Amino acid sequence: MILPDLLEKNLDVVFCGTAASKKSKELNAYYAGPGNKFWITLNAIGITPRVLKPYDYKRLLDYNIGLTDICKTDYGNDSDLNKKNYDQKGLYCKILKYKPRVVCFNGKNAALAYLKKKSVDYGYQSEKTEYTKFFIAPSTSGAANRFWNISIWKELVRI
Repeated sequence: MILPDLLEKNLDVVFCGTAASKKSKELNAYYAGPGNKFWITLNAIGITPRVLKPYDYKRLLDYNIGLTDICKTDYGNDSDLNKKNYDQKGLYCKILKYKPRVVCFNGKNAALAYLKKKSVDYGYQSEKTEYTKFFIAPSTSGAANRFWNISIWKELVRI
């Protein structure tokens, strides 16, 4: 496991990426790449009262927020990952065990793998479990800047 899950039962939202970046693996912290907008975005949309640093990721539990990835055994850019390492069943089991209110996919790649679809739109999805809704937000990775749109992230908190 590259980065440990940050999960507890009944969280408001669990953010799910595809896999840790090289920088996140190096620093042992989620969303640690210098161009990643994750921490700034959480503050900008009102989920955290201040901009946290990647090494503070465990403090997200103070705000009823969790973190995981669909691929826990590999790291790097999505285009470099072997999709055989994606663990859809493992993520499904975590969702059933921890019962978050929302799973927010940080980018479409993890969502496509989990939902087993060829294409998806941003926003809330029709798929859900008894306890959990699914939301897809544009990736906060600097490598995905061409898809960036904070207004979609703002929809996440309008529930």
